[in-house]
Amino acid sequence: MTLRSVSRTLLRDQAYLMIRDAIVAGEIEPGAVVRDGDFAERLGLSRAPVREAFSRLVDEGLLESKPQSYTRVTPVVAAEVRDAAAVVGAMHELAARVAVPRLGAADVEVMRAANTRFAHAVRAGDVDGALRADDELHGVLVRVSGNRAAAATVARYTPLIRRLERRRFGEGGTCRSAGLHERLIEACADGDVDEAVRVTAEIWRGLEGLADRPD
Repeated sequence: MTLRSVSRTLLRDQAYLMIRDAIVAGEIEPGAVVRDGDFAERLGLSRAPVREAFSRLVDEGLLESKPQSYTRVTPVVAAEVRDAAAVVGAMHELAARVAVPRLGAADVEVMRAANTRFAHAVRAGDVDGALRADDELHGVLVRVSGNRAAAATVARYTPLIRRLERRRFGEGGTCRSAGLHERLIEACADGDVDEAVRVTAEIWRGLEGLADRPD
């Protein structure tokens, strides 16, 4: 049997995902200093893939770095979240416009099932479950649209928004209600492109407004 080594790219991506998710979940708090050596040891990796992951997270706004001084988790800045929500919302509107005419019955059922899980998670106070279900529901339209640029933009900027959503979750749920999702799903099932785009815009305006709420 021939064993193939794990590529450096894969290690870098694994490090990136684990560190990103810990930041978004609040396990590594805003302002916390992070060190490549510490994470390399915790993740069982060399420093190189961790440094590459840090560089990507700096580029995406979750870390900030001062050369020869520190690398630390960025604060949650309302203006940055608002900007990210506007961009991500525009990408979801684009995806909806392209995807709705292409959706099959199975795609709509995936969205319905995701919304059921979303509603249950919100009622249970399960923020992780709610956000996973939300990602799956909206991800159907992004996937079916086939727009790789839109998908990459959504993947890049959504984590900035998620940090604030998680903070607000304990203040009465999330701004993305199961009712709005249901309206979106019905528009998709009916093939109503304009309504799907309108509801998508309403959902993401709510997220922009979330950034304006005082702490």
